[in-house]
Amino acid sequence: MVMHKDAKIFVAGHTGLLGSVLVKKLKSDGYRDIITKLHKELDLTNQKVVDGFFQKERPEYVFLAVGLVGGIMANKTYPATFLHTNIAIQDNVFEAATKTEVRHLVFYGSSCMYPKNCPQPIKEEYLMTGEIEDTSEGYAIAKTAGIIACKTYNNQFKNNRFIALLPNSMYGPNDNFDLENSHVLSALIRKFHDAKIGRGKKVILWGTGNPKREFVFHEDVANASVFAMKNADKLKNMHYNIGSGIDYSIKELAHMISKIVGFSGEIEWDTTKPDGTQRKLLDSSRFLELGWRPFTDMETGIKKTYEWYVNNLQYGVR
Repeated sequence: MVMHKDAKIFVAGHTGLLGSVLVKKLKSDGYRDIITKLHKELDLTNQKVVDGFFQKERPEYVFLAVGLVGGIMANKTYPATFLHTNIAIQDNVFEAATKTEVRHLVFYGSSCMYPKNCPQPIKEEYLMTGEIEDTSEGYAIAKTAGIIACKTYNNQFKNNRFIALLPNSMYGPNDNFDLENSHVLSALIRKFHDAKIGRGKKVILWGTGNPKREFVFHEDVANASVFAMKNADKLKNMHYNIGSGIDYSIKELAHMISKIVGFSGEIEWDTTKPDGTQRKLLDSSRFLELGWRPFTDMETGIKKTYEWYVNNLQYGVR
C-alpha cells in the first residue's frame, strides 16, 4: 500500500528524540498533512480526550514515538509511574486507532524488554524467554505489553494495522543530556564536555568499561519507521529489531567521545560501581532482509550529536 503524499499523519511525541526527526523526514519526503500536539494540548493518558482527538482528526497513519522514559535511577525510583503511564498511552491510542480504522500505526519497543542474560546477538523470538533486568522492570513490562498488543489486535481484527519496531539504544541531536536521567552516550558527551570547559584533568566513569552496547542513530530509526509504513504489506505479525549491527564497549565509546569532544585528560573507571548487562546486540537480519539499511556510522553520529549539543544545550536548556 502506497502512503500517498496528502495522507493525514499523526506523529505523537514530535518534540522528542525520534519524533522530531520523524517530522523532519516526512516533510523532506513531501508529506504535507502532519499532525503534532504538545502534551498540554493532548493528554494521551486520558481515554476520553484521545478518543475525541482521533474521531475529530481521523489520522490515516500514526507514529507512536511518545512515552515516559528515563535512566536507571528514574526507573528504579518510579517503576509504577513508568508502568502506568506507558500502558495508559498505548491502550488509549491502540483503542482509538482501531475504532477510527487507522491504516497503520508504528509502535516502538525497547531492548530492555529482552532477558538480561540473552544469547547474543538477540533474536526477536528471545522475548519473554527469561528474567529481565529488574532496574527497568516497570518500563520493560509496559513496552512488552505494547508489543503483544500489536500482535493481538492484528490477530483479532484480521489486519496488519499495528507495526512493532524494536530499536536498540537511540541517540542523536535533540537527545536528553541531563546527567540524572539520560542514557549512557548522551551522558558521556555531557561529562566530557563539562570537564573540557571546566579544564578538568580527570573524568570518573562507572564500572569497568567492558560491557558492550549497540547504538543506532535516530535518523536511521526514522528511515526504518517510514520504510516499515510503506512496506506494511510485506511485514509479518511480529516485532522487528532495528539496530546498526555493531556494538562497542563502554570503554571504546568513552575514548571515541572524549576525542570528538576534545577532552585530553585522564579517564578513570570506578570498578566499585556496577557494570550492568554485559552485552545487548540485536539481530536485525529480518528487517534488513526487507531492504532497509542504517547509513550513519558511529563517529559521524557522535559528531553530529555533539555539534548539536554545543549549539543548543550546553547552557542548560535541557
